[in-house]
Parts: sequence; structure tokens; C-alpha cells
Amino acid sequence: MPTPFIKLDFDGHRLGPGKAELMEHIKATGSISQAAKKMKMSYRRAWLLIDELNHMFAKPCVESSAGGAGGGGAKVTDFGERILAAFRALEKRLAQEAAAEFKFLK
Repeated sequence: MPTPFIKLDFDGHRLGPGKAELMEHIKATGSISQAAKKMKMSYRRAWLLIDELNHMFAKPCVESSAGGAGGGGAKVTDFGERILAAFRALEKRLAQEAAAEFKFLK
């Protein structure tokens, strides 16, 4: 069955599967660096994507703290969790719709 690939435009800024996956990896690892490694991208690229996410909406999706003696870290904010959940729910609904529309291909 077809798998939808969606990107949502928010005033010229796009939210798609890549940014959603990056947020999921940050949730799992607590680190932008580790999330970037899991996605085989540079830290700079990941940081730029997070920066875009944080400027896309009125509230930030990811908060980070600088490294140092205690180490740094990153976390998906409650608002970011809501954005991520809404995006994944939309993906799921669209997948169900696509399966229904293309069921004749079975």
C-alpha cells in the first residue's frame, strides 16, 4: 500500500518527516549531537533544523543547554511534543486514507 510523504508549510517553514524524526531522536537521546549521528547528518545540519523548528512557531519545540563540566543536553518541549504528536497522527490518518483509496491494487 502507498505510504504518504507529507510536508506541512507554516509561513514558508516546512515540517516534514526529517524534522519529526530528529525530534524523536532528541527525545530518545537527550542530545542534538547523538540525534544527528543516528540520522547520519552533521551536528551543524541538525542544529540548523532545530533552529528552524524553534522559529517556526510562537513557542520553541526543542530546548538545549550548553555543554561544560556537567555536560549539555537537549529536550523536546511540551509544545514540541504536541507538534510531533499532531504530525504523526496526521501521517497515520493519511496512510489509512491512502490504503482505502488504493485498496483496488491488492
